[in-house]
Amino acid sequence: MTPDDRHGKGSHEPGSEKFIPYSLPRLNPDEMVALSQEFYREMATRRSARVFSSEPLPLEAVRNCIDTACTAPSGAHKQPWTFCLVTNPELRKDIRRAAEEEEFRNYHGRMSAEWLQDLEPFGTDHIKPFIEEAPALIVVFKQVHDTTEEGGKRANYYVNESVGIAVGMLLTALHRIGLVALTHTPSPMGFLAEALGRPANERAFLNIPIGFPAEGLTVPDLTRKSRAEVLVEYP
Repeated sequence: MTPDDRHGKGSHEPGSEKFIPYSLPRLNPDEMVALSQEFYREMATRRSARVFSSEPLPLEAVRNCIDTACTAPSGAHKQPWTFCLVTNPELRKDIRRAAEEEEFRNYHGRMSAEWLQDLEPFGTDHIKPFIEEAPALIVVFKQVHDTTEEGGKRANYYVNESVGIAVGMLLTALHRIGLVALTHTPSPMGFLAEALGRPANERAFLNIPIGFPAEGLTVPDLTRKSRAEVLVEYP
């Protein structure tokens, strides 16, 4: 079963979910090819950034991008995600301090020699100024279970898959409005839940600094895998 419930049911009693008519505009094949090529060309320009402009963001536009992320499919429609939009400078400073402590341990013992070698071309280390320099962070949490009003637990399903799809849609939405982002994973990330006062059923999934590209921003000259390397067809 995929993260999207196969029968469209929610988390209620079996058969209790209301169903409504649904359809999409039917495009001809030429239109479909043209639109898919146009969208691919747009998304092929998406890149991760580590240097951000300090220019303030139109936060309502960012909130709209988070709304888009929340249209993602999820196991049994449990929607097991929380998006924390952090603009407070002091809080971002605290998060940077805690992140660099964890990253120092990563770069000086936790990471394998092979991992460090793979990171060498990108010049990364445990110093993470972008956490403060970016005008906002979107810290994404996964809800490993729901909590009932009585304090009990209700299961969530396909949590990592569901939240991962939502993050992909978030990155796409941010790119479409001209913002750059970085998927930052200062593992372990328990300090993020502590810094943001999140409940016990939430675990940090990603820290995503966002903003306008800094003037003169450069990014690695990467080549993505070709279609032939990633697509296997079974006609």
